[in-house]
Amino acid sequence: MKYNMMELIKDSATNKHSFEALESIYNLQEQLQYATNIKQVAEDIFAWLNKEFKITNMIFNLFDINKNTKTQILSKGEEFFLDDELSHFFIINTHISLNATISFSASSKLHFKMIEDQYNTIQAAFFQISFIVQSAILKKNFIDSASLDSVTNVYNRAYLIKNLENHLRISKKEEEVYFLMVGIDRFKAVIDEFDYDVADKVLIELAKVIHSNIDSFDLVGRLGNDEFLVTILNKSSEDEAEALAYKIIYDFVNTDIVVDELTKQILRKTVCIGMDTFKKNDEKSINEAIKNSDIALYEAKNKGRSQFLKFSTINETDNVELFDNLELF
Repeated sequence: MKYNMMELIKDSATNKHSFEALESIYNLQEQLQYATNIKQVAEDIFAWLNKEFKITNMIFNLFDINKNTKTQILSKGEEFFLDDELSHFFIINTHISLNATISFSASSKLHFKMIEDQYNTIQAAFFQISFIVQSAILKKNFIDSASLDSVTNVYNRAYLIKNLENHLRISKKEEEVYFLMVGIDRFKAVIDEFDYDVADKVLIELAKVIHSNIDSFDLVGRLGNDEFLVTILNKSSEDEAEALAYKIIYDFVNTDIVVDELTKQILRKTVCIGMDTFKKNDEKSINEAIKNSDIALYEAKNKGRSQFLKFSTINETDNVELFDNLELF
């Protein structure tokens, strides 16, 4: 691709088409320098491909070589596959395990021929912008490593504590906000009976169940060894938040966790959930609401497996004094 860029620069002195192609590439490079994140980079690349080559189908993925996982950053147009006869793809590598794959597909054989005729320009462009894409990937990796739990990919404790108040303020939600503290029943027994790898699988599956039941505006963080805090912003009533909590309990108890790929041994676990309500104009602080949801979780676990309990329903004499000095934050 470096050769394509050098040839384009050389030809631009005498060839108007090459000069215009080179100008377009530098305009794309300049535009990408203003992108604030990897998704914006992908959006700008698609806009350029669409404007210059009428491309309407594009997928921008990140591949983690170490984890053998794929994260889709952007998908535009109709579904297509890399081995389709009308598709092309580019790989942009970094010195870390994350690499970008930018693939696109022509809409017809005639369109494919048009793209092929100008393919050198596209190759030159991807060479020229590769360092910007690499930088965006590295930035995303740094942010993720600083904010995400390494096992479950939900927010870690430090990030959640730091950003929760800002998130609630930005949401401009004046109604009630609900905190669900989700804890796995007898989690230590998983480690004792199996190992930490299996315990991680349990945590990952629980994170998946939680994410499958909440909205994009809601927050999830792993606060402790087996505890997840869910901040529900998009429910209009306490009954809806309670129904969501029971749905998480039900879905998780019916989740098969593969302990051994060879023997296909299956493990099923349960969770309990404690809940408290926070109002922006209430005298109660966010810290108090989270602490209360943790107390409710503790009392729920005292009742048995797969239990849900609201803090407001706890009798003041029910061992709450054990938490008088509890500091979550």
